[in-house]
Amino acid sequence: MAKRPRGAATETVLRHFIAWIFGLGRNAWLFPLDLTFRFIGVRYGWLKALFETVPPPVLRLTGRLRAERAAWRAIKRVPAYRAHLRAAGIDHDRLLPAGILEAIPETDKRTYIDLYALAERCLDGRIRFKGVTIDESSGSTGTPYNWIRGSAERIVAQRNIAFFARYAFGGGDLVTLNGFSMGAWATGITMSQGMVRHGLVKSIGPDIGKILASLRILGPQVRYLISGYPPFLKHLLDEGEREGFPWADYRLSAIVGGEGMTEELRDRLLERFDVVYSGYGATDLEIGMAAESPVSVALRRLARARPEVRAALFGADPRLPMVFQYNPLIHHLEVNDLGEVLCTVSRLDVMTPRIRYNVHDAGGLLPFATVRRTLRQHAIDVDRLGSLAEVAGPRGPLPWSRPIPLPFLFIYGRRDATISVMGANIYPEDIETIVYGNPDLARRLESFLLTGATDADGTPRPAIALELGRGDSPDEAWAASLVDLFRDGLEALNADFREAIHEFPAAMQPVVTVHPLGTGPFAANAGRIKPRRLLPPG
Repeated sequence: MAKRPRGAATETVLRHFIAWIFGLGRNAWLFPLDLTFRFIGVRYGWLKALFETVPPPVLRLTGRLRAERAAWRAIKRVPAYRAHLRAAGIDHDRLLPAGILEAIPETDKRTYIDLYALAERCLDGRIRFKGVTIDESSGSTGTPYNWIRGSAERIVAQRNIAFFARYAFGGGDLVTLNGFSMGAWATGITMSQGMVRHGLVKSIGPDIGKILASLRILGPQVRYLISGYPPFLKHLLDEGEREGFPWADYRLSAIVGGEGMTEELRDRLLERFDVVYSGYGATDLEIGMAAESPVSVALRRLARARPEVRAALFGADPRLPMVFQYNPLIHHLEVNDLGEVLCTVSRLDVMTPRIRYNVHDAGGLLPFATVRRTLRQHAIDVDRLGSLAEVAGPRGPLPWSRPIPLPFLFIYGRRDATISVMGANIYPEDIETIVYGNPDLARRLESFLLTGATDADGTPRPAIALELGRGDSPDEAWAASLVDLFRDGLEALNADFREAIHEFPAAMQPVVTVHPLGTGPFAANAGRIKPRRLLPPG
């Protein structure tokens, strides 16, 4: 066996010594900060004061250092992660903690989760049992995945949800009716356990009849928070109106999640709910890793009303992204060259570290100072966004509170969630905007699907399938009129479609089909947690 050159051996020893010194110094600084954050984080008021008083650059730098430490720990203690680096041609023994995030590859389901067993992705290569749960993803990508979490990790997620509810809905008595799917799915269980810290909780699941019955039993004298997937809450309102439920007598707020939501759908919900906030997360990573706030909702609604503000904030993409705020101390976010958001969970209480993990959501990041400066250039004060007419709901101004200067995360949705016809990218969000912008259509509709089709002449065309609500049946004349509705709506919303329809008018004429509830392409939705919005062209 050939001997290693003495210089190489000396270099290796030197690198390990430098890494040890650096790690010691950094950990010596981070350790008291960790204790401070853990102490502050147990009280809502303390944490809010921290975010309001500590300069954002300090929070950002501290969050990055914590993320570097999390990556370094994964290299040392997670067998699968070391194998992942070796497969990428990286000698992990030669890495240094400083700047490590630029030196290591991304992880995702295909390149990491699918290749290594669950135990190998855990700290020290073993599954612990006491206080541990397994969550299952909804399978919206086609395959449900299982994710393991310890008690400390769950407690932090539950506390984050409770703190957000305190900020968004105040500290008074609140009854939460949890309409998220229960069982092994992370969102429903985590929401129940988090909100019980904030008030009375009844975990119902997506059962419209039981939610309406619970509202009747408890009566209108208390405040309610109803949680669920965005379309489900729309169906709840529709069914209640069909039954003559006295919505106007009740004080209602809503938390939605699990999928994106257009402002047109929010407008529909705001007809009955005082406020509607969405959370952002992924079962792969964490539930509630970012959330809408009064200022982020106002920012998005302003961008909807004023294209010049949208372009200044979010760039040339014609879609309106969802806008959230996040805590940079526990989630270090980056954006790769493809415009996808990467997340490193920088806390050390996770059983399966997630380092530069990519769920393939397209989006971006905006420091609070950048948003303030950009709005000032348009003669808008970020602290007074709530008073602008452009951000009001159908019943008037939305609840407002002084903004907390946390960074913004904006999300367009999954990068591959698109249908391309004649070079024009069409998104499910385009269809949802058209649907909920037409109140008559929205009230009749249960769900929709966007896909591609080939007509009798072999021409590829966009295809939109519509599922009617319970007891509704298709009317041929009405169905025929929807072709013009969607064509004109897409032409107004989508620059790609607008260009393509002038070049290929026959190809861009939508194919619209209408189906009774649970029939045709919607038959498979009965067993799904979340309905599909997009199918590959057939």
